[in-house]
Amino acid sequence: MCGIVGVAATAPVNQLIYDSLLLLQHRGQDAAGISTSHDQFFSMYKAHGLVRDVFRTRNMRSLPGNSGLGQVRYPTAGSSDSVDEAQPFYVNAPFGIMFVHNGNLTNWRELREELFSIDRRHINTNSDSEVLLNVFAHELQKAADGRSLDDEAVYKAVSAVHARCRGAYAVIAQIANFGMVAFRDPYGIRPLCIGTNETDQGTEWMIASESVALTGCGFSRLRDVEPGEAIIVDLDRNMRSRQCAQNAIFTPCVFEYVYFARPDSFMDGVSVYNARLQMGEYLGNNVARSLRLGEIDVVMPIPDSARPAAMQLASKLDLSYREGFIKNRYVGRTFIMPGQAVRKKSVRQKLSAIDMEFRGKNVLLVDDSIVRGTTSREIVEMARSAGANKVFFASAAPAVRFPNVYGIDMPTQSEMIAYVRDNDEAA
Repeated sequence: MCGIVGVAATAPVNQLIYDSLLLLQHRGQDAAGISTSHDQFFSMYKAHGLVRDVFRTRNMRSLPGNSGLGQVRYPTAGSSDSVDEAQPFYVNAPFGIMFVHNGNLTNWRELREELFSIDRRHINTNSDSEVLLNVFAHELQKAADGRSLDDEAVYKAVSAVHARCRGAYAVIAQIANFGMVAFRDPYGIRPLCIGTNETDQGTEWMIASESVALTGCGFSRLRDVEPGEAIIVDLDRNMRSRQCAQNAIFTPCVFEYVYFARPDSFMDGVSVYNARLQMGEYLGNNVARSLRLGEIDVVMPIPDSARPAAMQLASKLDLSYREGFIKNRYVGRTFIMPGQAVRKKSVRQKLSAIDMEFRGKNVLLVDDSIVRGTTSREIVEMARSAGANKVFFASAAPAVRFPNVYGIDMPTQSEMIAYVRDNDEAA
């Protein structure tokens, strides 16, 4: 799970991409990178860290050009230690391609073997994104067949990628002397949307993981990239598209709505904020059936993503709503931190309890989800230490019992507190 953006504009895009990555920082905090295209050359800079720490003035000045790509990384496949696995990735044949990817391939190891033994392409990292880039590059070379590159060859290559690759992928690529290409897997697991900005010099285009990157940079949200669809924005900033997958079926990752996405984003026509309100409505019905409401003095959210669900639950059940935890905004999101030990340590650094809101009260805590249970256990202990008389804990999302292999760092079922346990046992 990462954040990606591509821009084709009428003026230099380095600052615009930087600004859009700041708006997507919640999607990845391990590394950041920007590439730009200028006079048939690509420029690139990427490093570990947050966007604000990675790019200095000298780095921004080294990124000229009116079109480019950017990515913020959350490591799943590969290593979080190697800057070589930060994106964008580049391959020089055919044509020269810059590439950013959000998602996770489930058959990347088999593809890696095929690329070496059959396609004669060497992969230099353990990143599934580099594998996907080389599959696309190989299929583009086959489709072009010695001719100059045209739209038909690109669409044919994307169709071949759909046939070979399994898993989740939202991709934006920049091809030298051709333009920008974006495509989404046939199930639309990871989000991708398109926006425009009308200027005196013509239409500018932005393609990004979330609509908040578009609107926050002054672009108007046009639409989402459809599952299996390929988008082309040529050097003259003309946009064309085609469905490149047979039997595309929209089955998005629900965790985008539960946790990952910003609440002010729209994804596939759905307001993330409204989706979380609806989760609170549904959770309120469950709470009313499961608990005696007279025992609950106050409802409190675990900030920030659970706040809409907690507000809606409290409103529906006519319960008092209070903010009992204060979030340290300078600590990263614990779920997307690499390593269980790091996540556990960061919970108390991230949240602090306001004792007066807990003392002597029966508190219903609402979180967006419970996956490993690490955060939940620590938070319950914090509430008790702050003086809560009784603590109830509710999840806006259903029990997570199986891994998400499409770009979330949940590699084994044994990590999940609800695996082989019912709700009472998990509690």
